[in-house]
Amino acid sequence: TQGVSAAASDVYKRQIYDRFKKKHNNDNIKIMKKHSGMIVALLAASATAHAVELPGVLGDNMVLQQRADVRLWGWSKPEDTVEIKVSWNGKKQRVKADSKGNWSFSVPTPEASTETYTITIRDSESSVSLSNILIGEVWFCSGQSNMEMPVEGWPGQPVRDATETILDADPAFPVRHCYVKRSKSFDTQDRCDAVWSVNDGPGVAEASAIAYFFAKRLAEVLKVPVGVINASWGGTAIEGWMSKEVLDRDFPGEVDMSAYATRQWPEENNHTAPASLYNGMLHPVLPFTARGFIWYQGENNVNRPEQYSRLQPAFVRMLRDETGNADMPFYYTQIAPYSYGNPEGTAAGYFMWMQAQNREDIPNSAMAATLDTGESDCIHPSDKQTTANRLAGIALMRDYGYEYIDAGTPIAESFCFENGIAKVRFDVGKNGMSPISTDITGFELAGKDRVFHPATARVDENDCKTIRVKSEAVPEPVAVRYAIRNYSNATLFNCFGVPASPFRSDDW
Repeated sequence: TQGVSAAASDVYKRQIYDRFKKKHNNDNIKIMKKHSGMIVALLAASATAHAVELPGVLGDNMVLQQRADVRLWGWSKPEDTVEIKVSWNGKKQRVKADSKGNWSFSVPTPEASTETYTITIRDSESSVSLSNILIGEVWFCSGQSNMEMPVEGWPGQPVRDATETILDADPAFPVRHCYVKRSKSFDTQDRCDAVWSVNDGPGVAEASAIAYFFAKRLAEVLKVPVGVINASWGGTAIEGWMSKEVLDRDFPGEVDMSAYATRQWPEENNHTAPASLYNGMLHPVLPFTARGFIWYQGENNVNRPEQYSRLQPAFVRMLRDETGNADMPFYYTQIAPYSYGNPEGTAAGYFMWMQAQNREDIPNSAMAATLDTGESDCIHPSDKQTTANRLAGIALMRDYGYEYIDAGTPIAESFCFENGIAKVRFDVGKNGMSPISTDITGFELAGKDRVFHPATARVDENDCKTIRVKSEAVPEPVAVRYAIRNYSNATLFNCFGVPASPFRSDDW
């Protein structure tokens, strides 16, 4: 087990011990139990050299991407011949392991269906069979606590409709969830502890709420199986999910990489160390063939919006380089309103506006709005379905042909000031902004003195993509803002009920 993560090593030792027990009677087990450490180590060393081994993300109950050349990979005896047989076409393929025992190859998949399949992989001395496999749509899901939070919730922090969702779970419904166990590492790992769950009560209860509701919505609309691979960890910064190579190359001196020189984790929040989660959790699953990537993270970077505006595009480039998909869809969630100790503070508002602008720096990306789902006193909103459904709506609109909905977040794209009025035009669908013919609150205007005052807005009835903002306290405005606070209520929406992103025209 040398070179394997501690978690993977423990799992493997348990598997070896179970195999040993099956081959010997209980009396022999009792006699030899005191020597079990030596026995397991010897058996593991022997089996490592001769047994087919697969990464955790390739397992029973998984979903494979339809109509794709999906990658299968693993480890065997050096230079041995590995054979794979897939049940959907009955064909066999062979590949030779390299001098270190690594092997990989691609297998073409058919169109999605609810029929279950098997895969058998064997070398000259052993074989592994995978069962209950579905073929459909696969998405990576990653981030911090709001992505990690399970359907069953956390102590004192519920997820809305959790009881109904768990009790309604039907194993026949074709949604599968892969949970990647928390793991950090100084070195890039090829293995991680990951398990696929079917759509039963226990599996749904433990699944990421955002990932599960996203998959559920896609499966309901597309009528195909959907699998989600969730690698998330609460309280983590984006740089923890980026490779050391990218951070060293693109952000020299900006990110504290001192832990790699000392090989010592920080005493506090050591799971936030740069590159540590990429090494232990993300890198091992990225070879898996997937349609796209959804991301919910930012709270731990909320006080660094300018830096994040450069980190996130670099993160996406890294993902696309590693997956070999240069145009992989990347859909991310705007952080939800939260007081952060001061509801009137502006840090979160600045960050949300940065996230909205970041869309322009990341090709084939989109942002799901959350301005109407936040909770002032809890950073983990209970309403996960609304956010997940918006992510799913974006994917349906952009990737699956449902162009006739407007799931995208309205984002301010231009500002002008004339005759005491600020005009803000939005990047929004053809039906524009709402509500119309009524005053809308939540806005602020400032003059040359840079002092902001409350203002009201109206949707321009002659151009529903434009709003007009005014305030008697600011006769000659030069700057306009909307919801630039840590906690704000949504008042402006598109005509499909998606709230507009917070925005500001100034750079003060």
